[in-house]
Formats: sequence, structure tokens, C-alpha cells
Amino acid sequence: MDVREILEQVQNGQMTVGAAEQLLQHMSGQLYEEMGFAKLDTSREARTGFPEVIYCAGKPDEYLVSIFQEMYQKNSEVFGTRATRAQYELVQRELPQVEYDSVSRILRIESNPAEKAAKRIGKIAVCTAGTADIPVAEEAAQTAEYFGSRVDRIYDVGVSGLHRLLAHAEAIQEANCVVAVAGMEGALASVIGGLVSNPVIAVPTSIGYGASMHGLSALLTMINSCANGIAVVNIDNGYGAGYMATQINRLAQRNV
Repeated sequence: MDVREILEQVQNGQMTVGAAEQLLQHMSGQLYEEMGFAKLDTSREARTGFPEVIYCAGKPDEYLVSIFQEMYQKNSEVFGTRATRAQYELVQRELPQVEYDSVSRILRIESNPAEKAAKRIGKIAVCTAGTADIPVAEEAAQTAEYFGSRVDRIYDVGVSGLHRLLAHAEAIQEANCVVAVAGMEGALASVIGGLVSNPVIAVPTSIGYGASMHGLSALLTMINSCANGIAVVNIDNGYGAGYMATQINRLAQRNV
């Protein structure tokens, strides 16, 4: 794509100004923003279709605030995962419009959220075995929504009450991709895998008693699943599941 094509797409409303800026930066060799302690990957969306996301946990306070400010200045939007309330309050002092969800621990600023919500595409079903798995599921669901996917939440449908899952079988089968979030023994992914024709992303969680070994039992169950079409992400990795589910959802919608 040359400069003229980029400008024409902006003029026709097919590309945002921010996306065009990143493409032009990429073409001119400006691949990242140097901050000394960090290098913001400003060309990531142009390369991959997804902007850079901030992993908040463990970042020094001054670094986190500076990164949020710089990314907001560049993109008018910022998305951060695994944030604490203390980090939210810190960022909010400088960026009052920032929002925090205490369940998913997501910290974000969105421009025109209602307009973005109306433009979400496809369908991803995010399912949990129990309510204790919801924080990880919400990380997946909100990640997918931020990246433009429509999400159906189907929570507390674990195998100890299989009728609860079967009551939602049709909605799950209609999804382009299913995210199955479960701790304990992690059997939910296998059951869903036997019900649907589209990909299932299994997310083991660290929920469970001693023998669950902080999610290892669920991880091993999901990796060893007899059901076909299941991919497994790391323990508690809701963000990774939401990202991959969005990739699958975009491909499915492209073929519609």
C-alpha cells in the first residue's frame, strides 16, 4: 500500500487517522517511540492489526503513568491488563477519563465507546465453569470487545450441572469461536469441544483445591483433551485467549 492509497482510505472512511499515521510511520522507518526506559511499539497495529497493550503488573509507578500518557497522546486510546486499584488511582490523577474494572483488572481509555460497541463484529462465546473463573473470563471478553468483537457471556455452566451448559448449546454453537474458562479439573473445554464445529480456546484458571496445583491440573486436562479443535493458553491468560479469539472471529467474518 502506497501513500496515495492510505490517504484515499482515510478520505473514504475506510481507515482511521490513527491507523494511517502508524502506517506512514512504519513506511518512514519510525517503528517505535523511544522513552528511555521503554520503547512504545507504535507500528504494531500496522503490522498485526492490533495496537500495543500495557501489562501493568510490576511496572514502577512513574513508568506506568508515563507510558499511559504517551500512548494516549499518540492513539487517544489505551488498554492495560492486570492493574491494581492503586495503579488506577495513580493514572487517574493525570488522566481523569481512565476507567478501571476491578473484576478483570483492566485499565483503559476508549474514544467513542458507544460507537465502537455498535460496530463490533461476529460472535465470540466466553464460557466459565464457575463464578470464581469470571475474573479471567472478563479479561478475555473485554479484550475481545476492545479489539472489535461481539461477545456473549455464558457464565457458571460447569460440568457439575451439565444441564446449565446444554441450555445454552445453540448460542454457543453459533459463535465463530468459544473461549472455555475453567479451574478445578478443567473438564469444561472438553465438553464444549464435543458440541461445537468452530475452534475452542481453553483457559485453565488457578481456581481449585490443593490437588488443582494452582491451575496445573486444569492445564494438563485441557492439553490432553480427547475432543478435537481445542487450543490451550497459559494459566489465567484471559488476555491471550481474547486476542486469539478475535483473530479467529475476524477471519470468520472476512469469509462471510
